[in-house]
Amino acid sequence: MTQNLPACGIDIGGTKIAGALVAADGTILVEDRVESPATEPSAIEAAVAALVTRLADGQSVAGVGVGAAGYVDAARRTVRFAPNIAWRDEPLAADLSRLTGLPVIVENDANAAAWGEFRYGAGRDVDDQLMVTVGTGVGGGVIIDGRLLRGAFGSAAEIGHVGVVPDGEQCGCGNRGCLEQYGSGTALVRAARGAARGDAIRARALLDRAGGDPDAITGQMITAAAHEGDRFAVEQFERLGYWLGYGIASIGAVLDPAVVVIGGGVSEAGGLLLDPLRDSYQKALSGRGYRPEAEIRPAELGNGAGVIGAADLSRA
Repeated sequence: MTQNLPACGIDIGGTKIAGALVAADGTILVEDRVESPATEPSAIEAAVAALVTRLADGQSVAGVGVGAAGYVDAARRTVRFAPNIAWRDEPLAADLSRLTGLPVIVENDANAAAWGEFRYGAGRDVDDQLMVTVGTGVGGGVIIDGRLLRGAFGSAAEIGHVGVVPDGEQCGCGNRGCLEQYGSGTALVRAARGAARGDAIRARALLDRAGGDPDAITGQMITAAAHEGDRFAVEQFERLGYWLGYGIASIGAVLDPAVVVIGGGVSEAGGLLLDPLRDSYQKALSGRGYRPEAEIRPAELGNGAGVIGAADLSRA
């Protein structure tokens, strides 16, 4: 039966295409990656097809699941829009199926990662999970009663674009005050640079790492300084955690998840981010003290969540 066969999971980003052959139990059997020719849709499809061929290496495969950063239609066939890839109403599933000879589904990359964590990672023991990915932006996915929430048009769970500050920072989505503008890695760096310009004395250790130039401060520098106990750097994570906890509490008031999984590159800061996030969440949650609170857990699958989740969704 095809349900027991391995499946290919593909994660298409703006700079790379990652792929893996994934067993039915979620184990990665083989993995590979190539550079992404992001300006040429046909070149992207050819690169994915070649990657699938290498991963399968002649063995039977159940199907191909593709995680794509963008809006995917409800049928999981077409990428309506991708901000960092040249896709506009791209019939990606049909094109890749023609090139590979395999059944193909396409899913938003954050949804695929959320599904991977739900099936095989930090949320595998619950039926209701909210995943929040904290990287350059803020993304995520929602699982309700064991099903991935996709919405009427396939565009549900745009967590980073929940409004938290009326008329706040301009967001790339066209609105102002989105969570992404306050709770992302980009926001962390922007806030640290601004604070360093205003208080060079307190930011001295971080500025030393950046050669004295506030605009040269990076997320890696902030994380390293915070891990070494620099108070100024720690405060940047406290601010980030505050906004994320506040936003998650607002989302949690609607969804009531059992578990909130925190993933993405910035989450690798561990307690620097998770401790203030949990504190902010508990303070902002409606009805606190009179309702069960979701457990906030770090993601377990790391960069593999997307390909594992995409592969598993291809079997559905």
